[in-house]
Amino acid sequence: MEIIAVGGYEEVGRNMTVIRYGDDAIVIDMGIRLDRVLIHEDTDISKLPPEELASRGIIPSIQDDFGEVKAIVLTHAHLDHLGAVSILAEKFPMAPIIGTPYTIEVVKQELRGRRKNPLYVLEAGEVLQVAPKLSIEFVRITHSIPDTVFLVVHTPEGSLAYFNDFKLDDTPVIGEKPDYQRIRELGKEGLKALIIETTRVANDGRTPSEQVARTLLEDTLLKSNPERGLIVTTFSSHIARIKSILDIAEKLGREPLLLGRSMEKYVSIAERKGIISLPKEAHVYGGRDAIKKALKRAAKDKQRYILIITGHQGEHDALLTKIANQKFEFRIEPGDEVVFSADVIPNPINVAQRYALETKLKMQGARLFKGLHVSGHASREDHYDLLKMLQPEKIIPTHGTLDMLAIYAELAETLGYAINREVFLLRNGQRMEV
Repeated sequence: MEIIAVGGYEEVGRNMTVIRYGDDAIVIDMGIRLDRVLIHEDTDISKLPPEELASRGIIPSIQDDFGEVKAIVLTHAHLDHLGAVSILAEKFPMAPIIGTPYTIEVVKQELRGRRKNPLYVLEAGEVLQVAPKLSIEFVRITHSIPDTVFLVVHTPEGSLAYFNDFKLDDTPVIGEKPDYQRIRELGKEGLKALIIETTRVANDGRTPSEQVARTLLEDTLLKSNPERGLIVTTFSSHIARIKSILDIAEKLGREPLLLGRSMEKYVSIAERKGIISLPKEAHVYGGRDAIKKALKRAAKDKQRYILIITGHQGEHDALLTKIANQKFEFRIEPGDEVVFSADVIPNPINVAQRYALETKLKMQGARLFKGLHVSGHASREDHYDLLKMLQPEKIIPTHGTLDMLAIYAELAETLGYAINREVFLLRNGQRMEV
């Protein structure tokens, strides 16, 4: 079995890995790197030429011979894992794109009718034969977007597990807890290799459950001033978080307005797939004119609504920034409350943009509430517990800078693994035989 590190092995984002057995291969994930040109959930990268996207390091660079690609397998619907599908999938036109129900619905929107590859829905717990000696298995895991799975690749010589991204949440707001029984079974069966994310491995302890974020939101929103405006900003793809906000809005007696192009996309898909049920008084608007009209209506009766919008990173073209820049009739007034249910993604550009946004909001008299968030990524002790359950022979850390990969290697050493003997730090473009 050969592992080809295409993208995500020296950075956060742009995830893409190829697993090859003989002449047959599968591609796992086709992501974009969000911080290269200030890309965020509302950005449409289809307007940029593929050559420019590759040269800027936004999408993975495909140069090597991967063999005969039998399938493109997507583990979940975040852009850093499927954002490049509309550009790169056509390079393998005979390969089906395989994902869970919610993920495939997002793929359909990304492709916008330009589809050449067949689409195939695979549920968590199912196994699919994609080549005579290659089969894939989806196993239930938790993350910050619905229908996330980890992938197991089965070959006659043994199996490989791909955990990228995940958290171990035993009380999720939406869906079920991780399939610990299957995880332990894989460890007992013997796992040849583990490819695993490192995004939060430097954080001590375990990542709190999404229920903690729900409690934080309740504690803040239920104390909000009923006579002032109320805005909540979060990831539009974080359907569990949005469900919590909708539930709290009902207790407050406020009508939810969900605004933003990506908000409309992700929430509408979740409603169609039966993942959430929007209250009858909720309204979702993604088009520019529809958003403008909704904000005009809300400006006249602020205490009636709760705005659930994009722009928590201070992105210059996102909705919250435009409100702060007074681009709409809805204006921030003294005493209005703005709740950030998302932490700043730690890179200098995001930090600067968020600081500028918060400064503008404060100058206009807004009351800011921050930190109402828990991560969707596993922390150090979650990784420790997972390694104890899986007991893989080889470990390949991914989805992180070199510092993150090295921290993971140090963690693995505490369990008896050694660098360059069982733990291998690959860079983009490198190959490894197992």
